Amino acid sequence: MSAKADFFEASRKAVADHELHRKLQNASDRHLDHVAETRAEFPPFESERDAARRIKEQSIARLDELLIELKRRLEENGCNVIFAATAEQARDYIVSLAKKNGLRRAVKGKSMTTEEIGLNQALGAAGLEVTETDLGEYIVQLRGEPPSHIITPAIHLSKEDVGALFAEKLNMPYTAEPEALTAEARKRLRSTFLGADLGITGVNFAIAETGTLVVVENEGNGRMSCTLPDTYVAVLGIEKVIPKLSDLSHFLEILARTATGQKLTTYTNFINGPRRAGEIDGPREVHVVILDGGRSAMLADAVMREALYCIRCGACLNVCPVYRRVGGHAYNSTYPGPIGSIVSPSLFGSAAGHLPFASTLCGACRDICPVRIDIPRLLLHLRWKETETADESRALAWPRGPARARAGVVRFAHLARHPRLIRMMARIGLALLRPFARDGYLRRMPPPFNNWTKVRDFPVPRPRSRRDTANGTVKRGRVP
Repeated sequence: MSAKADFFEASRKAVADHELHRKLQNASDRHLDHVAETRAEFPPFESERDAARRIKEQSIARLDELLIELKRRLEENGCNVIFAATAEQARDYIVSLAKKNGLRRAVKGKSMTTEEIGLNQALGAAGLEVTETDLGEYIVQLRGEPPSHIITPAIHLSKEDVGALFAEKLNMPYTAEPEALTAEARKRLRSTFLGADLGITGVNFAIAETGTLVVVENEGNGRMSCTLPDTYVAVLGIEKVIPKLSDLSHFLEILARTATGQKLTTYTNFINGPRRAGEIDGPREVHVVILDGGRSAMLADAVMREALYCIRCGACLNVCPVYRRVGGHAYNSTYPGPIGSIVSPSLFGSAAGHLPFASTLCGACRDICPVRIDIPRLLLHLRWKETETADESRALAWPRGPARARAGVVRFAHLARHPRLIRMMARIGLALLRPFARDGYLRRMPPPFNNWTKVRDFPVPRPRSRRDTANGTVKRGRVP
């Protein structure tokens, strides 16, 4: 089965799962309420968005210079730095490091980039015991699932689901109390941290000026992952670099407010290198893996490079009507939702080529994005690219293929130039549809509209309103 078929099949199942919809709706609504509150009480929010976008735009424009400077500064600070062109190169480096140093137990802070490169599976195949230490990541790891959200990996689960999981996997008495579940996870993870010899995290921002890695998190597990083990590996995409330390504050002002509705995340960690003489904690070795993995392809595209501005806040997922109905697993990609539909085709190739079509283009993602990425524009750009290169054997959003879709667009363009013809066809269509309606809806429609009624009923259009131009009132009546 193709990736496209998998997505539509998974979407159909997810839409029919009312319990999943309830969980996603409740979690997303809470996120958005908190975001609205914290944004409203911070008047400079819009100006901070503008500043952050400007910094990202300038950073991406001179990315090659900044990466060279970052590497130099990191090495001056005592770090080992590698540029990995592919996910395979990044995995191989970390696995080889673990084998060379005889490392056996790894603890991981939250990192979507390590999910992207399949690091857990590679380390497990090499004989390492790998434990996710972010609570949400820990939960989905116990379930044998990938994260379903960029920020809240277990958004698709209720507290009752987690209680049943812990009872089964951790042999604790069943409870649905979040405090008790969190305490059990904390107790289990404490000994794991103390016994780990390899720590791995992602990176939110890398500051070229000082060679500083910034890891932002809420639970303290990221800090423990990068300070307790003797060997620490940071994995980041090339787009995470920003020029100066003074630039960071603009991002910290908007990241937490947009991602979780907090004024500031609980822990903001600054990592400059390995443990120095006289220091009592911190890793003895720091390795920094800077991943391309398809990002250069986005950089080379004058339109798509805007996707590299993303700071992985996950807010676009919370407002997306598609994500809120089907959840993250339906996308079958490390990065779900609107931003995932943009970056996945570049990072994972043609297997994700259908994802730009998994959008209503409503624009809510653009409105909430903290760095104002025009996500609908990028989705349309990718749709055009995918349709242009697709052949009839892998039709995309339309079962009859891109050629038929283009012909339909041409016909619509012709009609759009003749508004009187459109009005006449609307009156005829309304007259033809009404006899077949039941309770104001059509259950079935003929081609090419039958795809709509396969999954939903079509509301019969009401008679058009007639505006009384003499007094400005609106009257309801039939179109003459």
